[in-house]
Amino acid sequence: MHATAFIAPGAVVLGDVTLDARVSVWYGAVLRGDMAPIVVGEATNLQDGTIVHVDEGKPARIGARVGVGHRAILHGCTVEDDCLIGMGSVLLNDVHVGTGSVVAAGAVVPEGTRVAPGSLMVGVPARLARRVDDALRERIRLTWEHYVAEAERHRAGRFPIARTGL
Repeated sequence: MHATAFIAPGAVVLGDVTLDARVSVWYGAVLRGDMAPIVVGEATNLQDGTIVHVDEGKPARIGARVGVGHRAILHGCTVEDDCLIGMGSVLLNDVHVGTGSVVAAGAVVPEGTRVAPGSLMVGVPARLARRVDDALRERIRLTWEHYVAEAERHRAGRFPIARTGL
């Protein structure tokens, strides 16, 4: 694990897991590299409740500058650089998501699917909706930049405390 990686309290990282610089693994996330390796690239965020799991011979590789939304499941798949994986989405074994792609919230990408670079995938099962445009590329960038900054704040204990108003 790189010294600048952030693992939130309550996250579980076990087995053969490599976290590059500025990776953040958020509250309740589970990275279980017990049957094959998991590799996470620089400045990638695995948000609250995310699960990354593997099978024998089916590692998980997540590239650099990837945002993985809350409660997403990535199972024995590859996600290339500069992607956004939406909240609650599921990527099954042998899925390969090309650079600069977006998998929409709640989408299910079936086993063995190859997503071309720059694709927006939506639905169950996931299908190509359109090409990623400049606005979505900017959203990908803003997401990973936000989580790099948030990880630094949380590591330092500088995050807002919720006020209940009671």
